[in-house]
Amino acid sequence: MMLRRLAGSLALLLALSTPAAAADYPTRTVRIICPFPAGGTADILARLVAQQLQEAWTHPVVVENRAGAAGNVGADMVAKAEPDGYTLLVSPPPPLAVNMSLYRAMPFDARTAFSYIGIVAQSPSVFAVNPKTPYKSVAEFLAYATANPGKVNYATQGNGTTSHLTAAMLATQRDLQMTHIPYRGSAPALTDLLAGQVDIMFDNLGSSLGHIKAGSLRALAVAGPNRAEGLPEVPTMIESGFPGFVSVAWFGAVAPARTPNDIVNLISGHLQRALRKPEIKERLAGIGVDPVGSTPAEMTRFVQEEMARWASVIQSANVKVD
Repeated sequence: MMLRRLAGSLALLLALSTPAAAADYPTRTVRIICPFPAGGTADILARLVAQQLQEAWTHPVVVENRAGAAGNVGADMVAKAEPDGYTLLVSPPPPLAVNMSLYRAMPFDARTAFSYIGIVAQSPSVFAVNPKTPYKSVAEFLAYATANPGKVNYATQGNGTTSHLTAAMLATQRDLQMTHIPYRGSAPALTDLLAGQVDIMFDNLGSSLGHIKAGSLRALAVAGPNRAEGLPEVPTMIESGFPGFVSVAWFGAVAPARTPNDIVNLISGHLQRALRKPEIKERLAGIGVDPVGSTPAEMTRFVQEEMARWASVIQSANVKVD
């Protein structure tokens, strides 16, 4: 009888202590891990999230860049961190929804390693070409690539990146023979695309928008579900004859699995409110990114869809990384 009463008292204490702990959160510095190098869109968004959370809490929120293995290094740190809300991850898709289908061995299981906080922002991929190429629309490109198998070179951010997988999706759907030229990130790939060393590239709109506006690149289509605000005159891939062709660079915030739901919801609420601010929307528009601010449940459904989408592309195109 005494043991049952003691167990009941402990259960009551635990039930009462969890909301109290969340109500006090945070009481010390919160770390946000960015699994990609400083200066890129992922880093910019991680620092934006840190700034907004710090303003909401008046407690320090710091960003640490832990790049490597297509984002797996930084994501693994968070997956194995204490689930107390003091170590978060802001990342694009690779370690959260893509790498699990690319790598033979992963240091964590992306399906179970994280508690989803919300999608912070997204940017559609843009089908960009060097203006010296003869095609001015997706239809003209398809005609040229079909008539000239193996002659089109496509640049990507690297083997297995979203940039690569999007081009592979295009090639697979229309049985195109193109030569893949992988780079280490968008910057060197864009440099060669601008110089005419390669013909085409699917890139994040944020990276290419300035060059497209300046006329040094030509946009044939965007791969979002709708036309991009920054390029309203450019059709989508869906409008160009590719039903369901969607490739969006999204950036999600997650915590380690088993982080208390009330802490996850607290962080998510702060981000949703911040991303509705007009000045934040304007700031993100300047880098070709749209704020999202989804709920944890919405992010869960979205990431599951992305996992299935890219697993299918990787299998169909037989994409491998070593």
